[in-house]
Amino acid sequence: MTSPADLARPNLGRARTAYEELVAQGMKLDLTRGKPSAAQLDLAAPMLGLPGEHYRAADGTDTRNYQGLQGLRELREIFSGALQVPVEQLIAFGNSSLELMHDTLVHAMLSPLPGAERRWVDEDRVVFLAPIPGYDRHFAVCDRLGIELVAVPMTPEGPDMDVVERLAADDPSIKGIWCVPKYANPDGVVYSDDTTRRLASMPTAAPDFRIMWDNAYAVHHLTDEAVEIADVLALAADAGHADRPFVFGSTSKITLAGAGVAFLGASATNVKWWLALTGKRTIGPDKVNHLRHAMFFGDAAGVTAHMAKHRELIAPKFAAVERILTERFADTPGVSWSTPKGGYFVTLTVPEGTATEIVRLAKEAGIALTPAGATHPGGEDPQDAVIRLAPTFPPLDEVEKAMAGVAVCVTLALAQRD
Repeated sequence: MTSPADLARPNLGRARTAYEELVAQGMKLDLTRGKPSAAQLDLAAPMLGLPGEHYRAADGTDTRNYQGLQGLRELREIFSGALQVPVEQLIAFGNSSLELMHDTLVHAMLSPLPGAERRWVDEDRVVFLAPIPGYDRHFAVCDRLGIELVAVPMTPEGPDMDVVERLAADDPSIKGIWCVPKYANPDGVVYSDDTTRRLASMPTAAPDFRIMWDNAYAVHHLTDEAVEIADVLALAADAGHADRPFVFGSTSKITLAGAGVAFLGASATNVKWWLALTGKRTIGPDKVNHLRHAMFFGDAAGVTAHMAKHRELIAPKFAAVERILTERFADTPGVSWSTPKGGYFVTLTVPEGTATEIVRLAKEAGIALTPAGATHPGGEDPQDAVIRLAPTFPPLDEVEKAMAGVAVCVTLALAQRD
């Protein structure tokens, strides 16, 4: 008797023929990292002529000189609203928010956090909760520092808070959680207000529990709807846990990825702690670059207008991914994908045990995909079912070619299943 699975299985002969034709094209396409395209970077080209001879900040500071560890105030004012951090509690620094996350954890390892009894390096175990699918670079920072990761499933409203609350309340070695609260990497989930409230207010066995709130896509909308999230700093303060969140963001996918500005926001106590420790390794960030950014944007409305130009460039690429996947797999059991309203990624979910094979087939056909498992701690997806797609960097025609090729690879992998 023919089973439903057999009925849904693509014809193996046709799938192999299509794949052989794909390989014969000799393509060299890349859907791996979420990088801005050259056209997006060109949007910020006028910055390269700034600040010219006008190198003094609004308060008269000579931005060419030392000092100013917290960063230029006028730039912090521009991004304060988007990141939901009061200006006095916001730090503007170098080009990489990942650097700020890394340094924050290193500081916690080597110096007691506010509210901590001792340094994390003196603890028997240090554990972070990792919502999955998640961001591989978050996991890599923990791996480097010997911080264990415990996977927590994601829901359409953010991490499964029943699991998070239970784990955090029971185990004092659990010191924090990674969060990408808006247009999450890689599934595009937006945290609900209730999820944020529960994170900010939940009991934790560790008095120095921290939320690493990576708001990387705060202004990266793909539709006309500017999705908003709850203010985690305000909610934590109201719940009596003002020191719990560290908020991160950057202009890396707004202006120039290699020459942007990263931000850190936190309670006044956390900011004082962070600046005191960071002052041991640097006298100050690149304030000329801060001024360049402040002059380029002018105000928060300037950021909004600039991001509308980004949306015009990348929204068609996400639409192409959606169209091709829908055309090929709308009625295919076990194949689904995210339709994000913002951010930089699409998550493709395939039948269990096929993701690695799909990535391998794509590589042999000249299409580079993020390794299967990269969205999970240790690079191991137990279901081998998640593939992260990053359509922003290639031109639109290459996105279409790459996705058509990915569809061929998915079809062959499904046809080959035992």
